Order: sequence, then C-alpha cells, then structure tokens
Amino acid sequence: MSLRTFIIGVAASFGVAWLAVIVVPYLKMRDLQPVLMSAEPGAALFHPKRTGRVADGAEIYAENGCYLCHTQVVRPVYAGNDLYRPDWGGLDADESRGDTRRETNPYDFEGETFAQIGVNRIGPDLSNLGRRMDVLQAAGTDPERWLFARLYNPRLNPDLYSSTCPPHPFLFEKRRVHGAGSPDALAVDAGEGYELVPRPAARALVSYLLSMKKDHPAPASFDFAPAKNDSES
Repeated sequence: MSLRTFIIGVAASFGVAWLAVIVVPYLKMRDLQPVLMSAEPGAALFHPKRTGRVADGAEIYAENGCYLCHTQVVRPVYAGNDLYRPDWGGLDADESRGDTRRETNPYDFEGETFAQIGVNRIGPDLSNLGRRMDVLQAAGTDPERWLFARLYNPRLNPDLYSSTCPPHPFLFEKRRVHGAGSPDALAVDAGEGYELVPRPAARALVSYLLSMKKDHPAPASFDFAPAKNDSES
C-alpha cells in the first residue's frame, strides 16, 4: 500500500466518522420543529422535560467527565438491545402507563446546553436512571442517599466491588457533628465527632441524575417503537 493510498484511507475514515458523529446530529438538532403527539385535532405538542432537574447538575456531570463512561442514549433495536435491558429504555410494565420503553430521539435533549450522549459505555446507560431509582425507592431504599454513597466511593456497596467508577470524595465535606448530625451524612467512619456531608455540587449532581427519565410518551409519528423480540413472546 502506497503512502498516498494510506493517507486517503485515513482521511476517508475520519470524514465518515466526522459526518456521522458531528455533522448529522448537528443538522438534526439545530432547528427542531414542534411535533404533535398525534394527528388528532387539538393534539398536544411533544415537549419533553426532566422533572426537577437542577441546571447546575448537568455542568457538574460534565466537569467530572461522567460522559466519558456513561451514555444517555437508548439505542434503536438494529443497533443494540437497550430496550430489552431491565429499565434501560423505560419500564415494560409501568403501573399507570403500561409499556413505556422507547428509543432516544433528538427532542430528548431540547433545551439543554449540551447533549451529553456519552463517549463510551463502560458503565451503564443513564437515560432512565431516575426511573430505576424510583424502583429502588419502592423497595425501601432512599435514592439520594444511595447515590451520595455511590459518588463518594462506589466500592462501599458490596454489590459494586467490581465497579470501575472513580470515587469523588471532593464532592463531600468533613465537618464536626452538631446535635443529632445531618440526615444526609454518609454512613462511613469520618472520625470521632465528625461526619461527611454532601457539598452543593453533590446535591446538584444527584438532582440531575434523579431527573433522568426519558420514557415519557413520544409522538407516534416518530415510529420507532419496535415489536417485542422473540425472548418476550
């Protein structure tokens, strides 16, 4: 292979990747037009929101490089099996809405400064983390306290010993215990008379994580709801 052929091949590979990862998503998202939920007269507009999202939380998420290991994309069936992983693409049996699983669409990121779709999926996808935390809460676990402990040191949880997520102790403050202490203090030994409590950045980040619920109904015109696979029939 000549040097010229090699350079052309590299340039072509880069060009295709650049088009697919940067140009096409930009063209799709730069001017999103309103979409009706259905063709029925008086139908509502599709306007997704992340309930209770703290704006600063998204910045904390970005500053700490969470997007390097976590995606926020429920892939279409032809590109993966996300819809059929427990709770990743929504819930298959929501008590009030039935099957809420669906793929990600550009409108899911409307209003956000950055669409943090992620770089790698070393850790689980977070598109519907808030919905999974709802399930955790129903089982009697406080989602906020669980996430605080997870951020401080993932290996504190015996079920997460194999986690590759780095600890984030700088998001917490060691301080003297006053009175009965903080209800948000971590269940770790901080030293006699001391406790570890979440800093504002940790609270914002956890609020952002809990707001991740992208299984709200989407317009039928998107036409990306797949039929159940053979394993579910």
